[in-house]
Amino acid sequence: SREELGLVSTKVVTDAGVNYLVDVLQGLQTASVFSFHGSGTGTTAEAVGQTTLVTEIGSRTNGTKIEGASANIYRTVGTISYGGTFAVTEHGIFSASTAGTLLDRSVFAAINVINGDSIEFTYDLTLPRGS
Repeated sequence: SREELGLVSTKVVTDAGVNYLVDVLQGLQTASVFSFHGSGTGTTAEAVGQTTLVTEIGSRTNGTKIEGASANIYRTVGTISYGGTFAVTEHGIFSASTAGTLLDRSVFAAINVINGDSIEFTYDLTLPRGS
């Protein structure tokens, strides 16, 4: 079955993610696409200084990369499958399938999964522009 959970988090892009993007724009860092979705069971509040998920579980998924509802929205959609029973409470967007830079971490009410279940995560990064 499929259940739409709606918006779960806003406005906490990490310092490490912002610094990485600035370094790419300066040519100091090789560009990696932030499209790797990770999830976990940590419940610590989101903070700009975080560099990892609190308690990551399973493997990261490389999501699709598309434009969101307008040209200033970067969207990635990834589905994570689970091989056990977990109360999933956090999601992150990374620059790599292991380690890498954490762009954003979201904490939300538990989504209970069992072996064979999956969650499709959609992440939108809106880059504000002048009016």
